[in-house]
Amino acid sequence: MKAQSSAARSLVTLLVGLAAMVALLTIWVGWALPVVVGAIIVMVMGHEFGHYISAKRSGMAVTDFFVGFGPVLWSTKIGETRYGVRAILAGGYVKVPGMTWSDTNVDPASEARTYRSASYPRKVIFASAGSIMHGVMALLLAFASLTLVGSPSSSHVGISGFTPWDAHARNAAQIAGLHLGDRIMSINGTAITSADQLVNIVHADSGRHITMVVQRDGKDLTLHATPVDGRTIKVGGVPLATGSKSDGYLGIELNLQTVRTSWWNAIPRSFTQVGSMIATATHAMIHVFSPGEFASLFHQVASPAAATNRTNQLTRPESIVGVVRIAVQSTQNGPGTLLAILMTVNVFVGLLNMIPMLPLDGGYVAVATYERLRTRRGAPRYRADINRLAPVVYAFMTVLLVLFASTLYLDIVHPIANPFH
Repeated sequence: MKAQSSAARSLVTLLVGLAAMVALLTIWVGWALPVVVGAIIVMVMGHEFGHYISAKRSGMAVTDFFVGFGPVLWSTKIGETRYGVRAILAGGYVKVPGMTWSDTNVDPASEARTYRSASYPRKVIFASAGSIMHGVMALLLAFASLTLVGSPSSSHVGISGFTPWDAHARNAAQIAGLHLGDRIMSINGTAITSADQLVNIVHADSGRHITMVVQRDGKDLTLHATPVDGRTIKVGGVPLATGSKSDGYLGIELNLQTVRTSWWNAIPRSFTQVGSMIATATHAMIHVFSPGEFASLFHQVASPAAATNRTNQLTRPESIVGVVRIAVQSTQNGPGTLLAILMTVNVFVGLLNMIPMLPLDGGYVAVATYERLRTRRGAPRYRADINRLAPVVYAFMTVLLVLFASTLYLDIVHPIANPFH
């Protein structure tokens, strides 16, 4: 009872401390950073929850389920599993006994519930569950983006700005009563389905009266405008048009307006969107681990000029520091951009974890598959000696460490320029 009371007090203290930290961060740097950091922690724990639930459903023993690494801030034991939070919120872990054949710290009575005693399908599901959860989270984010935020539609042409004309207080569009955000539905009875179509119609109607139907705040309005010959209009001292033929101009800047997708259409579109991201991330990952990219990183670490070069920054992989910075900056561009970045992070981390090299999850899938292929029907299960892979594992870990250290250094000393300015 005392232990439970102590755990409850520790949990309350932890939650109060976290709430105070979030409040201070919000006051200091705004709401974006706490939201992004919270989203990344949720992603990490979603990954670990995948391992946890698949182990539990497979009958494996789960002894630990922790958020973070380092010193324990709070923990409690429920059944056979110890749940808790550690000081460094940079990850998490789920512990299942018997992850290797050489693990001797297993109670013989619990051997049947170890990872190494599980069947091949259960091993693969357990090892892959973290990446599967990243895929699920990416699909949920895509669904939320499509249904709650919307996506640009080529058939929804809107007004994003007005071009000031030299020596004119207002241009033709402003005189006609057009407003920012208006969607242009039709001109002279012709439905507008693309920006190019609109531009062509206006250019052809120089000096002629046109009737426009625009949608504003959910209502259709009829407005009248007269496109002005671009040869008679200057912007910054330069005529809008030259030549012998007149071209009509209204002085509007166009954009594709976002349109929300119905939930039944958002389901297949979410899979299509995530599938496209997986293909893109796969090519990007091949690029990240290429010798050329490592040579480029070394060059950028050694040369500030190379590190601040815009072309290099566009192709440079980012550390967690860079990802958080870009995600925070993306909030300037609206929630849709933030959701897209979080989707990309989920896809990339999910693929990275499935690389068939220990200690990544894909390494456990590869070892389990190798053991399965080496085990003959009716014979005892083949046991792979993971210790023989140690040189390869250490070499791979060195590659990851170099990648992590170089990208972290560049993201701190030479951060990528804000792409949303």
